[in-house]
Amino acid sequence: MAKVIAIANQKGGVGKTTTAVNLAASMAATKRKVLLIDLDPQGNATMGSGVDKYGDVATIYDLLIEEQAIDDVICKETSGEYHLIAANGDVTAAEVKLMELFAREVRLRNAIELIQDKYEFIFIDCPPSLNMLTVNAMAAADSILVPMQCEYYALEGLTALMDTITQLAKLVNPELQIEGILRTMYDPRNRLANDVSEQLKQHFGDKVYRTVIPRNVRLAEAPSFGAPAMYYDRASSGAKAYLALAGEMLRRKEKQSAAVA
Repeated sequence: MAKVIAIANQKGGVGKTTTAVNLAASMAATKRKVLLIDLDPQGNATMGSGVDKYGDVATIYDLLIEEQAIDDVICKETSGEYHLIAANGDVTAAEVKLMELFAREVRLRNAIELIQDKYEFIFIDCPPSLNMLTVNAMAAADSILVPMQCEYYALEGLTALMDTITQLAKLVNPELQIEGILRTMYDPRNRLANDVSEQLKQHFGDKVYRTVIPRNVRLAEAPSFGAPAMYYDRASSGAKAYLALAGEMLRRKEKQSAAVA
């Protein structure tokens, strides 16, 4: 069964979509079967995967609102070698229409359960706000990966996010937990970044990934070419960092499986 990981942070501009696309591509490069679900109406993960959000493409709207079969909305041709459920501006309407539907919080979870045995990882790129789409992601996920910049306001935002996760876990998903905290756009020359990084490690311990994602122009350029960084410039520090993150996550997963066994 696939491990379902929501990539979420209520603060925008922290590298959430960059993480979703590049982590999905890095996992796929290790020969894992990966599905990326774009839940953000901006559709940036869709475009970054080489899929035209303005074209004739089925989206998460068709799945959640039109109740189209999940197999029919999965796009199997992406630039990152993973499968994708796309998003575009139509998904904005889904936020409103979900409020009128029965079992609105678990529609995504119910759909994913039908194909969960076909993948090893399912990543969900969440919107940068707490709405019914994000609630669906939290209800469907086994865990949450939190990308964040090492700056003061991000630390405050993380506290708010943890409170939100705690409340949602009580309401829709008692099994929900933190998968890990990923430091993004990291500059080791920045004293504040180092201070915040130390605070994170003191407070969250081994939940903070050892891998850090550096500030890297190639990561910023890759989406405009419709490709993850590893297919745009494999030698870039950003591409190497996400490959390292995939390796670290796989080792953690193996360690957890061994502990359970």
